[in-house]
Amino acid sequence: MKTITGIFDTKPDYPVESLLPEGQTSADILFLDIETTGLSSRNSNLYLVGCVFFKDENWNYIQWLAENYNEELQVLTAFFEFAHPYKFLIHYNGNHFDLPFLLQKAELYKLPYSFDGMDGVDIYRRISGYKDIIGLPNLKQKTVEEFLGIDRDDQYTGGQLISIYHDYVCEKDPANLELLLLHNADDLKGMLSVVSMLAYPDLFLKPLRVMKVHANYFNDLNRKRGQEIILKLRFKAPLPKRISFRGAGCYFSGEGIDGSLKVPLFEEEMKYFYANYQDYYYLPAEDMAMHKNIASFVDKEHRVQATASNCYTRKKALFLPQWEVLFTPFFKRDYKSKELFFELTDEFKKSRSGFNMYAEHILTSMYQYRD
Repeated sequence: MKTITGIFDTKPDYPVESLLPEGQTSADILFLDIETTGLSSRNSNLYLVGCVFFKDENWNYIQWLAENYNEELQVLTAFFEFAHPYKFLIHYNGNHFDLPFLLQKAELYKLPYSFDGMDGVDIYRRISGYKDIIGLPNLKQKTVEEFLGIDRDDQYTGGQLISIYHDYVCEKDPANLELLLLHNADDLKGMLSVVSMLAYPDLFLKPLRVMKVHANYFNDLNRKRGQEIILKLRFKAPLPKRISFRGAGCYFSGEGIDGSLKVPLFEEEMKYFYANYQDYYYLPAEDMAMHKNIASFVDKEHRVQATASNCYTRKKALFLPQWEVLFTPFFKRDYKSKELFFELTDEFKKSRSGFNMYAEHILTSMYQYRD
């Protein structure tokens, strides 16, 4: 078995410490990538395991290579013994392939190794639901690296390297050895940059910070004058590339640590519907509902028992949309309407926590109802 060590001249642009449970540091993180001669652990060999770890203020790497098929057990054992002190794994599609493959190999050799007690994140799985928003044709690691502008020295796929490994076992050609190690090293080094892609799902999974809010007038496609509010955002992790998308009638754009949300603002009359309509009368002349304790003094010919659809009061104000009842009281244009709104009051305008919560709600709704 051959063991190779070194130091990468790059570091993550993403704050990987934010992934960790409280009390853990970068020194608890282990990046992982494996190379095999096939997809089945029973019918193929594990020939290379590579890891990245933080030590002495640098991101170091270590690789274990089986120089022949019989050294697979040595590679497997060396990895698990090395990984034992670490508490957090980062990998790319490792939940689907790397981790099950390693565990199945350990089981085949009747070794007591496991990943119990280790947390982790699969970068591929975390970003997979956001491929369309990011604008990627697929989520292969090389595709993501190209999106990020990363140049690889390695030009082979894992599948193409299988025959190169078989040739190396037979001939021990140093050129083949270099190709095998380079592919795995580029995967590991690439992961240090690809982890920055986690900033995209963070938009939807982590709290947002609204720095500033202001109103704006605009003309729509029909030259009709409209209003909107613009929320200026600040992210904890920088977006590696600028993105923008529309959804739920809103617009988002983000670049680096800054972003903005444009949300339509409606100045019109809307209705607040009372839930306990049995306790109300509807007054047709005033087009509103009134509680029976008060409406009992109104002449009977000017009142009728309220129903669910007419048990409301009307209010003209500035309203913002919401896609579930986040803020109350909530308003609607009519009883059957599915659109919900809340009033932009002077009190809400001063609520930083309210706007933070609203920004998170908007992005979640935009993702669900994206154009």
